[in-house]
Amino acid sequence: MACIDLDHIRHAYGPAPKTDADYALKEVHHRWNDGGAYALLGPSGCGKTTLLNIISGLLRPSEGRILFDGRDVTDLSTEERNIAQVFQFPVVYDTMTVYDNLAFPLRNRGVPEREVDTRVREILDMIDLADGAARKARGLTADQKQKISLGRGLVRSDVNAILFDEPLTVIDPHMKWVLRTQLKQLHKRFGFTMIYVTHDQTEALTFADKVVVMYQGEIVQIGTPEELFERPAHTFVGYFIGSPGMNVMPVTVNGQVAHLGSQIIGLPGAPGVKAGAVLELGVRPEYVRLGTTGMPARIIKVEDIGRHRIVRALVEGLEIAAVLPEDDTVPAEPRVLFDPQGINLYADSWRVATPPAATGA
Repeated sequence: MACIDLDHIRHAYGPAPKTDADYALKEVHHRWNDGGAYALLGPSGCGKTTLLNIISGLLRPSEGRILFDGRDVTDLSTEERNIAQVFQFPVVYDTMTVYDNLAFPLRNRGVPEREVDTRVREILDMIDLADGAARKARGLTADQKQKISLGRGLVRSDVNAILFDEPLTVIDPHMKWVLRTQLKQLHKRFGFTMIYVTHDQTEALTFADKVVVMYQGEIVQIGTPEELFERPAHTFVGYFIGSPGMNVMPVTVNGQVAHLGSQIIGLPGAPGVKAGAVLELGVRPEYVRLGTTGMPARIIKVEDIGRHRIVRALVEGLEIAAVLPEDDTVPAEPRVLFDPQGINLYADSWRVATPPAATGA
């Protein structure tokens, strides 16, 4: 296992980059702790796989350094970095049995056969392929092959880090849940440094201790699932995390008051914002209260999804979403309030701290 330092990393696929727009990966300067479970989360094209391949050694960054436990590995190969990587689509040896596919990386490193057998059978049980251990990989389904690929990444206990590039794409939904759970258990047991790339927020939030959210080639927030939900550092995090995503509304601010059209909303504190910044209020649907007091609203849609309902309403001409417990009724003349603890203010898409206002003695 290793502590991974990304020292002012940037990467451009074209020659002679000059502006931020020329970089597929904008500057990344972070430390990822030894034994941590991280998820790289974001939409397609945001730079997740580029960053993962830089860490693994498949790609050399245009600028900056990679350090493992303080050692500069920027110019070292994947093998020299002692990395295991599991790709989006299965990579297996079709002519080998399932057992031999898993045993191969251990035998290649001279591990004693008794230890190989113990480790391989443990992984076979974990990926639910013990009954097919003697089968050739050629005849297996795509999801079974991916389980072999996943198992081969997990079978070694001496790696600095295990990197997963959307490894569950071809796995059926139930098995995705099983494997995520087993990966989490394996991490707790052995303390591998794990980095898991996905565009699926459920995968990221259920697997990782810390989620690294990427957008347009940069990291916009690193945090626990709770931090990403309660205090999104960027409006994209608010949009991307949660279902439905955060309500984001244009406002003006005067002291501890935000103006949404003709409506006035109290803020938790008095924010300091630079002149000319584009200001927006962010409130997750879970913090929108629907009742008989507050801002007038017009209901345009109610979605019943079982345990609760999603109510979509217009407030000052803007559509907002509210999560309503299934037993609550929608008022005939609804009004909307925002729970103060769920209010976030953004300037030019970045969250602004709102320190508590001073109180009199």
